[in-house]
Amino acid sequence: MRRRAILIVLDGVGAGAARDASGYGDADSHTLAHVADAVGGVRLPALERLGLGKAVPMRGMRSDLPAFGAWGTMHPASPGKDSTTGHWELAGLHLQRPFPTYPRGFPPDVVTAFSRATGRAVIGNVAGSGTDLIERFAGEHLATGAWIVYTSADSVFQVAAHEDVVPLAELYTACESARRLLVSPHNVSRVIARPFVGEPGSWRRTPNRRDFSLEPLGETLLDALTTAGIPRAGVGKVDDLFAGRGISSHHTADNQEGLERISAWLRGEGNPDVSHSGFLFANLVDFDQLYGHRNDVAGFYGALRQFDEALPDLLDGLRDGDLLAITADHGNDPTTPSTDHARERVPVLVAGRGIRPVNLGERATFSDLGATIADWFGLAFRGRGTSFLQEMMA
Repeated sequence: MRRRAILIVLDGVGAGAARDASGYGDADSHTLAHVADAVGGVRLPALERLGLGKAVPMRGMRSDLPAFGAWGTMHPASPGKDSTTGHWELAGLHLQRPFPTYPRGFPPDVVTAFSRATGRAVIGNVAGSGTDLIERFAGEHLATGAWIVYTSADSVFQVAAHEDVVPLAELYTACESARRLLVSPHNVSRVIARPFVGEPGSWRRTPNRRDFSLEPLGETLLDALTTAGIPRAGVGKVDDLFAGRGISSHHTADNQEGLERISAWLRGEGNPDVSHSGFLFANLVDFDQLYGHRNDVAGFYGALRQFDEALPDLLDGLRDGDLLAITADHGNDPTTPSTDHARERVPVLVAGRGIRPVNLGERATFSDLGATIADWFGLAFRGRGTSFLQEMMA
């Protein structure tokens, strides 16, 4: 039987503090509920129909309506709260130890090696919000051509450069050099190219960001699908998060383009054989990148509404043999003082013909979703998860 699965990650859309959130300073985080409170109650009818209000109580979201699919939440099991860790766990892979972080900047030997390898000096080397640091260092960067290097609470080595000062190709090459240099004990999860444009007082980052991730440290769902010969496609930054192993991806400028790409894949564009099987792994990053990290509550809610308005068309595009799963990779509560990711549970909503409305409960790991998708394709792979497919089947 032809089978397709679509996994959509709403980047940063957390569902309340995880059991160990206090150890990360995130005990008070609840991305969805706090956004709902801040805007006086959400109106997200399509997500409500899928059972989001049953999975995650929040102001404005009813929990007493019949659901169209299965609903629940999942706890993170791997240490950390970054996108790489979250996506790897969704794909069945747990970390044994968290990726290193650098709240006081990177050691001098790391910075010196990067500067020597790229032929440019380094300024910055601090932790903080990228937009704030570009505002702080952009003038010096324009005058000297030096890289603006910075990090955050996550395990990232970020390199910012003005597109009129450093060509994109040189920025990407520099980030590839950093990726090769950053080995244990400095094996950060991602090196991120952060190009920007503009003038003093009006700097703005461009859509030409690229992430250079570590290769997964064990077998993932993508590896199992590759071995089974099941086609895989990506939307957004997913290929970067897996270092391109087992998937290629169409990078998008924003969530709107991402939604259009998902819809096109569902319609079979690029593959006229409607009987084909395949897996689509999509990341919609605006929640996190544009709004969570900038504490923009109104923007965050606007992105939720945009997704909700697009969701009925995606559901209409499902055929027999299709499974649609919607989840997240971590939290990013825009109502807290922090601009960093939050250690949160994530929602899981599953729809498709033959999927019955059932409460999936609180799952112990994101990997249960990857195991379920593997089960949907008839694979033996389960990674570190437990499939809940049979709980949902009518």
